[in-house]
Order: sequence, then structure tokens, then C-alpha cells
Amino acid sequence: MSENEELTTSDLDESAADLTEDSTQIEAEELVEVIAEFERYRERLVNETMAAAQKAKLPQKAAMAKIEPELAKIDAGLDSLRTQLAAITTNN
Repeated sequence: MSENEELTTSDLDESAADLTEDSTQIEAEELVEVIAEFERYRERLVNETMAAAQKAKLPQKAAMAKIEPELAKIDAGLDSLRTQLAAITTNN
């Protein structure tokens, strides 16, 4: 941009819109990554708990009951993240 050129309001609005779109895209990508991490963590928690229960010859129901509060927290977090992702993607 040369010294004589001035930024107009529409130039600033376009720049702000581009930045908002870019940051929204980044936020959406980060949310997708976090959701995937939580899903992998949940699956690993269940699998490792079941394997440990089997080795200890504990009933699966008893093992699942022990981790149910943690699973509920993970599921609530996943629901919240998915809601945020849906809000971001539908607003674009």
C-alpha cells in the first residue's frame, strides 16, 4: 500500500471478516482434534478397564460401574464440544 492510499471502512470490514473466517476455521479444526482426542481417551479407558477387570477376574458390570462417573464427564464434555463445533460451522 502506498503512502497516499487510505484505508476505507470497507477495506477494514473485509480484513476483519477474513480474520474472523480464518480464526473460525482454526477454531473448528481445533475442536475436531479435541473431540477426536476425547473419543480416543474414552475408548482407551474402557478397553484398559475391561482388560484389567478380565485379568483380575472381576465382572464387567462392576468394572464399568467404577468408571461410569468418569465416562459421564467425558460424554458431557464431548456433547459440549460438539455443540460448540455445530455453532461455529452453522454460523459460517
